[in-house]
Amino acid sequence: MAKRTGAKAEARIPLSRERVLSAAIALADESGIESLSMRKLAERLGVEAMSLYNHIANKNDLLEGIVEAAAGEIVTPADDVDWKKAIHEVAISAHETLLRHPWASGLWMGTTPGPARMRYGDSLLGAFRGAGFSKDLTYHAYHIVESYVLGFTTQVLNFRSVDESQFEDVVAAFIRGDYAEEFPHFTEHALQHMEPHDDGVNAVELGLDLILDGLERLRDAA
Repeated sequence: MAKRTGAKAEARIPLSRERVLSAAIALADESGIESLSMRKLAERLGVEAMSLYNHIANKNDLLEGIVEAAAGEIVTPADDVDWKKAIHEVAISAHETLLRHPWASGLWMGTTPGPARMRYGDSLLGAFRGAGFSKDLTYHAYHIVESYVLGFTTQVLNFRSVDESQFEDVVAAFIRGDYAEEFPHFTEHALQHMEPHDDGVNAVELGLDLILDGLERLRDAA
């Protein structure tokens, strides 16, 4: 007898909160957060929608759950790692995690943090405090790093979602040099976007290194 596959076969596996969240993440990754509904999630799992409420209280609980699950993928470095390396590892891991789950950055600040996000934040804060940063400077340093990670990630995701065809006329204008006299520096920059650009620099790491170097100078001057 042939094996049962698809949603019917999945339905034979008992539901759990972890299984529901995993399916929700897969659905959001594939089709975007706007596609995530209890009905579609139930169809993905091969169950009735009402059965989901044995594991998920409501839509908000679902959203908080998937953000937490994504945050659980962020690495936390060992305690004996140099503070810059520790923050670098955490921040880059957060950036890469949010790129894997493009919907997560939009929910990051709008949902209640759970243990995974608290662990992420605690690792950053602990690295700063362990490196001799004052409580007040740590407060600002943490928000600077977190804002950088979320902002840079959002910019990358926005570039990925751009329909280049809608900018064909603008691109042609820059190539012709229509703006070169009035906006020479922006024209130069725009043209760089249109050519292969591989100078060996990882932009997100470069920015993070500059931030950490600047914060180190503030700490030393305090």
